[in-house]
Amino acid sequence: MAKYTDATCRLCRHDGIKLFLKGERCYTDKCAIERRAYAAGQHGQRSGRKLTEYATQLREKQKAKRIYGVLERQFRRYFAMAERMRGVTGENLLQLLERRLDNMVHRMGFAPSRMEARHLVRHGHFMVNGKKNSVPSYILKQGDVVALRRDKDKQSAWLKEAYEFVDRHGVPEWVQLNKEKNIATLVQYPSRDQLTMPINEQLIVELYSK
Repeated sequence: MAKYTDATCRLCRHDGIKLFLKGERCYTDKCAIERRAYAAGQHGQRSGRKLTEYATQLREKQKAKRIYGVLERQFRRYFAMAERMRGVTGENLLQLLERRLDNMVHRMGFAPSRMEARHLVRHGHFMVNGKKNSVPSYILKQGDVVALRRDKDKQSAWLKEAYEFVDRHGVPEWVQLNKEKNIATLVQYPSRDQLTMPINEQLIVELYSK
């Protein structure tokens, strides 16, 4: 499967905003946007270029893909699923992306970034409703319970670091974390006003509707 292997901070600089791809680093003055808020490369600081309507829509889609770590084919599949669901297509799309297991492991406080969460899920560190699940793209349902699978993980350094991140930044109100039992529950689906990621989903809908 295709995989992005270049410097992660280049993506934030390209979009000109924080995509929160590197966990705690994104909240410090080490963040690339804090130091150089322009695209990388020799032409990164050029200004005055006006984007076309299509380019604006395309960049919004690329931004969403980068935030959630999803490639084009899978992203199109999520959009098709969102169209078939009741409600607003754009909001359905964001909700599906949020309910991915790797994203929820991050949101629930088991990992400080989505990239690290995806790595942990793939290596079988988590159970969903008591069963091992190593599929990062698995879509959680309301009431699903995510828990650590191995006892040794409960004393691991990465979990301690993740919980320290939670203590500083908290968890979303639609999830419930029990640090004593090392389990978390998706108590409800997030509404649009609860999703604070800098994404204009309507531009994505317009792009795919052409």
